[in-house]
Amino acid sequence: MPALGHATGDLTVTRELTGRIMPSRIEDYALIGESSKALTYAPTGGLVAAPTTSLPETPGGVRNWDYRYCWIRDATFSLYALMTGGFVTHSKVMAWVALDRAVKAVEGFGFDGAVERWRRVRAAIHDDVCSKGFDPEIDSFVQYYGAKHVDASLLMIPLVGFLPAADPRMLGTVRAIQEKLAAGGFIYRYASAPDVDGLPPGDAAFLACTFWLADNLALQGRRQEARAIFERLLQVRNDVGLLSEGFDPALGKLLGNFPQAFSHVGLINTARNLAAGRGRPERRPRG
Repeated sequence: MPALGHATGDLTVTRELTGRIMPSRIEDYALIGESSKALTYAPTGGLVAAPTTSLPETPGGVRNWDYRYCWIRDATFSLYALMTGGFVTHSKVMAWVALDRAVKAVEGFGFDGAVERWRRVRAAIHDDVCSKGFDPEIDSFVQYYGAKHVDASLLMIPLVGFLPAADPRMLGTVRAIQEKLAAGGFIYRYASAPDVDGLPPGDAAFLACTFWLADNLALQGRRQEARAIFERLLQVRNDVGLLSEGFDPALGKLLGNFPQAFSHVGLINTARNLAAGRGRPERRPRG
C-alpha cells in the first residue's frame, strides 16, 4: 500500500446547535478533517477512498471491495468539502455536472473551450433527465429510466445544483427515499436485489446517503429533522470519532471499509449546511 500523507494543522468548523451560529474549534471535528488529509497519497495528492480492503458490508456477505485507490468521486467531494469547510439517472446528472462546471470554468476564469456546444449538451441532458428520469406516478426521480424504484444517489440532484432542493420533484423524491430506503433512522443506497446489481441481497446502510438526506432536509428548511439525523450519525462514530462506509441498524455496528473518506466528507458538508442555513448548492444557477 502506498505511503499516505501525514495529518497536520487545525480545522475550525461552524456549527449551529442552539439556534445560533457558533464558530468553535472542536477536537473531534478537527480529527475528521485531518483523517481526510491522512488518506492522501503524498506524491500526487490523490485521495484514497479508504486504507482498507475487503471489509464486508454485511457479516459474511460478498460485497467486499478494495478501496485502496483514488476515486475521482471521493476526491472531488473531499476537495469541495475542505474548500468550503452507468446508464442510471445519477450518472446522467453527473454528466450534466461535468458540463456545467466546464462552462463555469470558461465563464468565470476565461479558459478555452467549446462553451456554446457544452451549454447545448448541458441543457439537453437536463431536459432528458427531467423528462425521462422522473416518474409522475410515484412522484419521484427513479434509479434509471423506466424504473419504478428509487436510489439514494438521487439525493445528490440538489446538492450539485441540478435542481433546487425545494423543487416539487425533489420533495417527492425525498419522501419516496424516506419511505422505501430508510431503516432504523439510516438510509440504504438502494433496495439490493440480483436483478439490480447481480449480487445477493444484503447490504449495510450507506452513511454518505444518510448525510445527503440531512442535507436535503436542511436545504428544504426542515432543519430540526436534518439536525436529528446529523446527531444520530454522530452517535455511531467509533471511540476516536471516525466512520466506516456503512452501518447496520439491527446489529448496531459500523461495517465496510474503514475509515471511509466519503462518510467523513458527508459529515463535513452536512455540518456546513446546518450552520449556513442555505448551503452553497442553492446559490448555483440552473442550466
